This record gives sequence, C-alpha cells and structure tokens, in this order.
Amino acid sequence: MKHIAVIGGGIIGLSAAYYLQQAGYKVTVLDKADFSDNCSYGNAGYVCPSHFVPLAAPGIVWQGIKWMFNSKSPFYVKPSLNASLINWGWNFMKSANAQNVEKGAVPLRDISLLSQQEFEKWAKLPGFDFSYEHKGMLEVFQTHAVGEHAHHTVEKAQELGLDVSLLNFEELQALEPQTRINALGALFFKCDAHLYPNQLMKVLLAHLLENGVNLNANEEVLKFESQNNQISRIITNKESYEVDSVVISAGSWSRELTNMLGADIPLMPGRGYSITLEDSPYKVNHPIILAEGRVALTPMNGNKIRMGGTMEVVSTKTPPQYNRVEGILKSVKNFLPEFDISRPSNDQIWYGYRPCSADGLPYIGRTRKHKNVIVATGHSMMGLSLGAGTGKLVEELISEKQTSIDISAFEAERFG
Repeated sequence: MKHIAVIGGGIIGLSAAYYLQQAGYKVTVLDKADFSDNCSYGNAGYVCPSHFVPLAAPGIVWQGIKWMFNSKSPFYVKPSLNASLINWGWNFMKSANAQNVEKGAVPLRDISLLSQQEFEKWAKLPGFDFSYEHKGMLEVFQTHAVGEHAHHTVEKAQELGLDVSLLNFEELQALEPQTRINALGALFFKCDAHLYPNQLMKVLLAHLLENGVNLNANEEVLKFESQNNQISRIITNKESYEVDSVVISAGSWSRELTNMLGADIPLMPGRGYSITLEDSPYKVNHPIILAEGRVALTPMNGNKIRMGGTMEVVSTKTPPQYNRVEGILKSVKNFLPEFDISRPSNDQIWYGYRPCSADGLPYIGRTRKHKNVIVATGHSMMGLSLGAGTGKLVEELISEKQTSIDISAFEAERFG
C-alpha cells in the first residue's frame, strides 16, 4: 500500500486525506499544531461559486495604499524589505488587472462548483452533520456606485451560468424580515451555500480517525530527503517517514516548505479576524456580505452569527491588531442598525492567516523538480469553500487520473 504524507491539518489537507484514504492509500497527516489552530475554524463558512473574481483585481492595489494608514481598514499590507513579500507584491501588482479577472473566472467557478458538489455528498453521509444549508448569499450595498457595478456582476455571473439576481431594497428586506437593513439593494447569489466550519472540522477529523488515517499533531517538518527527483523521506521534529508521495497543504506556512524543495511559489499570509455570537439575540436568514464595509456575516448552526473580515498581509509573527474588530463591528452597525454589539475581550476574538497567492488563484499541482510532490495551497479567503474540491483534485493527481476539471490555471509554479 502506497504511503502518502499530507502536510497541514486544515480543510485542504484533511479533504485530501479523505479522498486519498477512500482511494486505498495509507495516509499520514502532519500538523505543526494540534489540528485546531487554523483558518478552517474561524472563517465565514461560505461555499460560494459567487466568488469568481480573484483577490488580485483592478483597483485593489490603489485601495490598499489608501487604507494603509487606517488601523481599522479592511485591507492592509505591512511594508517590509522581506524578500518573500517583495516577490509576492511585485507579482500581485502585475496580476491586479482586468485580464487576470477574466482569465480566472471560469477556473474559479469550476472548482467552486466541484467543491460544492462534494460538500453536498458529504452532507448526506451518516454522522456528517455540519449544518450545511444551500440558501444562497446576499451581497448588500449602500451606494449607487456599488449598485451600478452590481449590474455588471449579474451579467458576468449569468454568463458563467450562476443563479444570481439583483434585488431592490423592498425585495431585500422581505428576505430578511427579522432585522432592519440600511441599504439600497443587494445581489442575491442563489448558487451559494454555507456551513458551520467548526462542526465540519470536528466530523471530518473523527471520520479520518475511524477510517485509519494517521493524524499526527505537533509535528513540524524539518527536512526532505530525495532520490531520483522523488521525495523518499520526511524528517520531522519527532519522527521520520518513508513516503511515496507528499501533499503540501500547510496554508500560510506552505511557502517555507516549498522553498526547501526549490520551488518558487509566491505566497503571503493574509490575516483575518472574526467574532461569533453564541445564542445570538439577532437573526438573519442568509449569509450576508456588507459590500462597502467588506465584512462577512453568517448565521450558523441554528443559534449563532459569525462576523468577520479584514485582510492584513503580514508575517505570521506580527502581533494581532485587535482594533480591526472595531472596524468590523462598525460596518455591521452601519448596515444592520439593530445589531448593537460591543467589542469583545481579546480572548473572544479569533484570528487566522489565509494563504494568499500572487494572483488570487490557488496553487494546485505537481512541483517541477519533485514529481511526487503535490502542492495545494494559496486559496486566500476561499480555503473552506474550495476545500472538498481541492482534496478530490489532489487524489486524482496522485492516482494519475483525469482531473474533474481543468486545473492548468492553478499550476503550482506558474510564477517560477
């Protein structure tokens, strides 16, 4: 039985382990922490084909410069002479154009729909309850400028075959009668779904353990050994493992691992924050994006509401800026005036690091030098949404099958 080592215990790594185990491989997942400290837990829980516009889009660089000196702004890049940041930043600026958006739309749609299809299969499995709901998502806007752009979004989404409509205020408020909304209207992406990430990770970990997958916590990869352009052994701080293939799905820490292998994959951590109201006194029926505030708000698991946002491109060693949460709550209050939420204590604020590629598309594929290494990272804010689909693609690559979708746009070393 071939042995596959999956490095990284977030949704991408665990999804890959799920499909690899099903395909008959012996699977070991190595996590540098304890499988509970990653972006797969604190995110908004969206499964969203609506997100077909990559992070590297026209205007984002200039907007980032304007926001750089606002400690509560939703997007921030910490200036640094770090070579990795300079490399990533240069490629990001080159990618932030209309051509990149056009080129990325179909691949992002396809992997999103594949992932959603797989999540819907998971939701029907015995013991796999993770509060999956396919109710759509609302992208609410307050200004005429954003409303005008919404018309173009509808046209493009419908061109891609996605179910979306433009709502006026009355139609929007009718969908959310339990709270007053301060807005002009909204995009209603009926193609989207959502789930409770904490619950998903719990049931997925339990399923893997029950089916013989080795989940090794607190193991940091220190070294790779190779023979004939194949990785033959992984050495960690605890153990060494003979392997037939390796999956690098370590999120924002993937760049250090790919550097060990001589692969050039521009990647930077993008830190985000969220808070979750348990037994929330406020109610919404659908996941909501507050367009001008760049805040995501999601009802979860019946009685919870999670609010999150911001994108700080910083080192993983940079101390958190908890005042970012004040900007999130201010946006929520602006759009949903009945939501009177005080900033919680720091220990009630979640933050995590999303792995941001240099063009907003994930890296999925083999490295050039080592043909038995598969990279699966760089999903930015879409890791949860694309998790199940990425895991399936990883298994197909290792098994040398025809992949479910064309993944050429996700080539791992496309910037090399």
